[in-house]
Amino acid sequence: MQTAENRSVIEDDLAEEERLRMNTYSLLARLLYAIPDAGLLRRLGQIEAAPAAANPLERSWQRLKSVAEQAQAPELDDEFHALFIGVGRGELVPYGSWYQTGFLMDRPLAALRGDLQRLGIERKQDIREPEDHAAALCESMALLIQSATPVALQQRFYNAHLGSWLKRFFLDLDTAPSARFYKAVGQLGAAFMTLEQRYLGA
Repeated sequence: MQTAENRSVIEDDLAEEERLRMNTYSLLARLLYAIPDAGLLRRLGQIEAAPAAANPLERSWQRLKSVAEQAQAPELDDEFHALFIGVGRGELVPYGSWYQTGFLMDRPLAALRGDLQRLGIERKQDIREPEDHAAALCESMALLIQSATPVALQQRFYNAHLGSWLKRFFLDLDTAPSARFYKAVGQLGAAFMTLEQRYLGA
C-alpha cells in the first residue's frame, strides 16, 4: 500500500506517541507480509524491554525480543508457511472479509477499497494480496498516521475495517498450533489493538 504523493509528511513532524503507533503498525505489517529476515530479527533482539514489564503491551515486546533472539531461519520458514500458506490454506486466513463474513473477496473488501480510494491510499503494483489482508490494513493505518490524518478519520477507518476482527485474528495467532515466534507477534498485536481501541475511542 502507499499514500498519494500529496499526503506524505515528514516523519519528524509527528508527535512521539504517533510515531510509536505508526512504527508498531508498520512492524506488524512487515511481520505478517513475509518471514522476518536476519536484519529484522537482529533489530527485534535489540528491543529495550524492561525485565519486569508492567502491562500486557510491554510484556509482549519483551516476549518478541526473546523469541527473535532464539529464532532460526528454517524453523521460521516452516512456521510462516504452516500458519499462512499451508496446502490449500494455512491455519489462519488473515483477511477481513473472511473474519467478517466467512468468505474471501466479499462485501467488506469492496467497502474497504472505496474508503482507501477516498483517503488517497493506493495499492503497490508488486503486492498481490487483497487490501483486506491483516498486513495491508496495518500498513494502511501506519500511512494514515504518517500523513497526519485527523484522529476522527483514523477512528472511522479503524472502526469500519479493523475494529470488528483484527484483535480476534491476533488472538487466534497467539493460540495457533504452529505458532512459536508468531505467538509473540499475536500477543503484541492483540495488546496493541486493545490500546488502539482505547486511544481511538473504538
